[in-house]
Amino acid sequence: MPATTQREFKIEDLRSRPTDTETLRNLLESGTPFIPDPKRNGFYEVESGSLVYYIHVSPVTGNVFLLAEWPRDAERSGKNQAA
Repeated sequence: MPATTQREFKIEDLRSRPTDTETLRNLLESGTPFIPDPKRNGFYEVESGSLVYYIHVSPVTGNVFLLAEWPRDAERSGKNQAA
């Protein structure tokens, strides 16, 4: 798990979506597991009750960059359709 949960960090929403970054911050600070992207080092998915956040954690600063979010049910639907 990235060092983000161990010190102060900044969350930047690169797309300026109307996202509740406080929800993401709470998830990260509470120890919600990061799911690593197997193709990209330093990129992770963080699941909440209803959303999946796709983030990058800077190896230099530890800051979090919010790259995307999608409904958690959409992820399951896509996996079921691919099977």
